[in-house]
Amino acid sequence: MKLQVATRHALFAVLELAAQADRQIAASDIAEKYSISPNHLAKVLRTLGRAGIVEASRGVGGGYRFCGNAKRLNLLDIIAVFEPIGPAAGGREAGDDTREGRALRLVMNEIEDSTRATLSSITIDTMLKIVRRTTPSTAGAPLRRAVVARSA
Repeated sequence: MKLQVATRHALFAVLELAAQADRQIAASDIAEKYSISPNHLAKVLRTLGRAGIVEASRGVGGGYRFCGNAKRLNLLDIIAVFEPIGPAAGGREAGDDTREGRALRLVMNEIEDSTRATLSSITIDTMLKIVRRTTPSTAGAPLRRAVVARSA
């Protein structure tokens, strides 16, 4: 699954803020860590603020703070703020009216449902636990291995 750039930035920002939920973090610090354009990250953080996931404070010592519930907020909740979740838009495509086209649509819908279920089952708290257990040598390991290690 390929996420839009803003969605990835939002996930990084939420993970960073939730990991340090007791303090405010400057957007510039997050942007620097993840090599993100500060201007683009500011737009993402404003969107997260409107969604009630983060809150901002201005002035000296200002920044952003995670205000969600890390044990309840899941990846799908964040992704849905930035991109449509559901059947692909765009109307009908060539071949859709054939038996093969209908069969392909059934399979694609099942994959979409499975992806949606997986994303809604992984909370920010779970992601933070996976991050803590991830070392440079396991960075490319499948999520399944990281989740299994978490439950062991």
